[in-house]
Amino acid sequence: MEEENQLRQQRLKKAGELKELGIDLYPSYNRISHKIQEIHDQFGSLEGTPPDESAQIIRTAGRLMTQRDFGKSIFFHIQDGTGRIQGYLKKDLIGEDQFSLFKKIDLGDFLGLEGSLFRTKTGELTLLTTKIQLLSKSLRSLPEKFHGLIDVEQRYRQRYLDLLVNPKVREIFQLRSQMVHLIRNFMTERGFLEVETPMMQPIAGGATAKPFETFHNALNLPLFLRVAPELYLKRLVIGGVDKVFEINRNFRNEGISIKHNPEFTMIEFYQAYATYQDLMTLTEELFSSLAQNLRGSLTWTYQGESIDLTTPWRRISFLQSLVEIGNIDPGILKDSQRAIEMARSLGADLRSVDGLGKALTKIFEQVVEPKLRQPTFVVGYPIEVSPLAKRSKEDPEITDRFEMFICGREMANGFTELNDPLDQKERFINQMKAKEAGDEEAQNIDWDYLTALEYGLPPTAGEGIGIDRMVMLFTDAPSIREVILFPLLKPGKNLET
Repeated sequence: MEEENQLRQQRLKKAGELKELGIDLYPSYNRISHKIQEIHDQFGSLEGTPPDESAQIIRTAGRLMTQRDFGKSIFFHIQDGTGRIQGYLKKDLIGEDQFSLFKKIDLGDFLGLEGSLFRTKTGELTLLTTKIQLLSKSLRSLPEKFHGLIDVEQRYRQRYLDLLVNPKVREIFQLRSQMVHLIRNFMTERGFLEVETPMMQPIAGGATAKPFETFHNALNLPLFLRVAPELYLKRLVIGGVDKVFEINRNFRNEGISIKHNPEFTMIEFYQAYATYQDLMTLTEELFSSLAQNLRGSLTWTYQGESIDLTTPWRRISFLQSLVEIGNIDPGILKDSQRAIEMARSLGADLRSVDGLGKALTKIFEQVVEPKLRQPTFVVGYPIEVSPLAKRSKEDPEITDRFEMFICGREMANGFTELNDPLDQKERFINQMKAKEAGDEEAQNIDWDYLTALEYGLPPTAGEGIGIDRMVMLFTDAPSIREVILFPLLKPGKNLET
């Protein structure tokens, strides 16, 4: 830190000297003719002959990243948001004043350049620079060239530096943007309408999660940041929007891990006159489409493990998975006391009102979920942990619900929606009993949603897919914080000024 402060003081001194020379350290500038990638695209076939007077004049700009000083000539590289290009200065060509100005410029400063293109003897496309302008003075040094920005905590806190010096990080977020674009196209091509629903809600509902609380002063109204958009999206289906989706930000007041960030992105969608089986097929099609577009293949390696998205994917019932994958005694599946004892032995925090379904779900999370490496649909979750899903006709204790897992992580959650308002009311009441018993994640009763439901929700299926985890899978990222630009972190020490 002391060395960094010394370097900053040196730059402040240099900035003062440039000001005394009448140089504007932060001018406006709009004279770019080409972004750097456009230069490479348009002139990539240029031969190596030196430019003559008829050569096209190029005006570009970027951050100074490297320089090699040979006395009366200098090679350097600038970088913008599209790429990097080499520049070349000759003192007898650019003149004493401009050459001296460049000598006073630091790595990290932004420059506007003008010149013509040629190729060096090593074949590198280079801008023979005839004019330079300082566009923005950097008062702090960039991370050291060979060691770079490798401290994980610093990378997340100073993501702007991480993006600047780590090309692979930029690639992750470029792919993320492309993925969201492809998802949006996939849904709209299938007739889904994209909408936006409230992020501040008077009742936190639509998912089992502890919400963040806030307050609206003018209305004197307590509000919650949404944990899910589900109840609002289903209101739209009631209103006649048969296919609807939202790419949304959700907020859950939970712990932070390699799989969890309190603020995260999902796509949630609903389709009238469909069942959860239809959505499993749609999920396979979505992931396969993304894989072909982003990876060019249905198979690749994630964290050293081969992943194969070739369809159809495995389907297994929730109870069957506990026995066949988790090696659970089948007798436990019908014995609440034994299931609760086992769940607690595995570290689950169960309350007195929690029943068999909640206990089995906690067991599943420990002994089955980590083993689901290849794409797998687990179907038929207990009704106790599925308050918004339709009951199974074959077994009223389970629901027509699936979760999809890859590499031991839940990637998607979908079900045939509960559209019986009386059944829904009863389940909301049971959720409130759980909340009163201390379950902070249990849902409140949304009376307005129940009113809407009484007007009639057609047979509908809905699903949510975590986009952050999808990006992790497609970019081989080990942690969710690698794929979120600004993940939530504990407060750090402020940089000295």
